[in-house]
Amino acid sequence: MLTVGLTGGIGAGKSEVSRLLVECGAVLIDADRIAREVVEPGTPGLAAVVQAFGQEILAEDGSLDRPRLGALVFGDPEKLATLNSIVHPLVGARSRELEEAAPEDAVVVHDIPLLTENGLAPFYDVVIVVDASTETQLDRLMRLRGMTEADAHARMAAQATRAQRRAIADIVIDNDVPLDALERRVKEVWAELIRRARGPRPE
Repeated sequence: MLTVGLTGGIGAGKSEVSRLLVECGAVLIDADRIAREVVEPGTPGLAAVVQAFGQEILAEDGSLDRPRLGALVFGDPEKLATLNSIVHPLVGARSRELEEAAPEDAVVVHDIPLLTENGLAPFYDVVIVVDASTETQLDRLMRLRGMTEADAHARMAAQATRAQRRAIADIVIDNDVPLDALERRVKEVWAELIRRARGPRPE
């Protein structure tokens, strides 16, 4: 099994790269999706979040009101740390379960937005960083996600810098390109991952 940590700044196109890798044959473990699953209604995760932040972070149907919780923790490092201390261990445990369930010869791609920020690079055989220029990120966030320019800048500023992400990368996928060029690059990367999976492991 080859474990791959995939990350990239908001708007860089990491989700598109993960989709293409799955098409190539990768087993995808999506940290964001798991983070949603571990706080679904009826889970111990949601109960712990409610205990920490109160009933007001619940929607009328009993699910987590994500915008309300986000407004509560964004910009408050102490509250954000509290939330992370609840959610991150649950996500880690579920990710390990999924990885252990994958075939022995699989290339397992962990899609982790905050891989750089949380110092997780050493836990993977290969780290792939999807990179795009600041201008491209801004354009995608405003055009595709409907963010204001100020909101887009704030979200980008809350993450690691491009230089910090590239510094931990074994492989960089530049995504200031049309989709067909991105598809070709991902196929090249997949061939490299297969080569590494079958070859001698690095010391």
